[in-house]
Amino acid sequence: MKPRRPVLIHATAVALPAGGERTGGDWAGVVLRGPSGSGKSDIALRLIDEGARLIADDQTELCRRNGALDLRAPARLARRLEARGLGIVDVPVIDCASLVLVADLVPAAEVARLPEPQTIELAGVRVAKICLAPFEVSATAKLRLAVRAVVAGASGARDRVAVS
Repeated sequence: MKPRRPVLIHATAVALPAGGERTGGDWAGVVLRGPSGSGKSDIALRLIDEGARLIADDQTELCRRNGALDLRAPARLARRLEARGLGIVDVPVIDCASLVLVADLVPAAEVARLPEPQTIELAGVRVAKICLAPFEVSATAKLRLAVRAVVAGASGARDRVAVS
């Protein structure tokens, strides 16, 4: 059987330190989605400053493997992060991580106070999803809490992820 071609999406991907079987033991992949200027690179930079690693900035390849999705950078964008006002900067990177969470970046007024759990299908794989206001001071903490809930979720926690 021929390997599937990667699916390219407009998103930034980061890997957060995590443990557990779902993440390969070390890193949990998160996709940050939103239009240009929505804060994808900004929140990625803050997460990286707190110990995360960049996978891809602005465009991310989804590679289906064994019923999961691996996140990778397209070769032309690998190891680069654009920091508005600074330009292209060097940051700690990781080449690949398994996707555990999609975060749609939205204005604070669009984030439900007590949201229902959500999932989204990407490249034929269902993944937990949250809406997040990226410029709130607590945004990186909320994202880490959501990732922990999903990673711990072999017993259904990923169906309970609802971070506002």
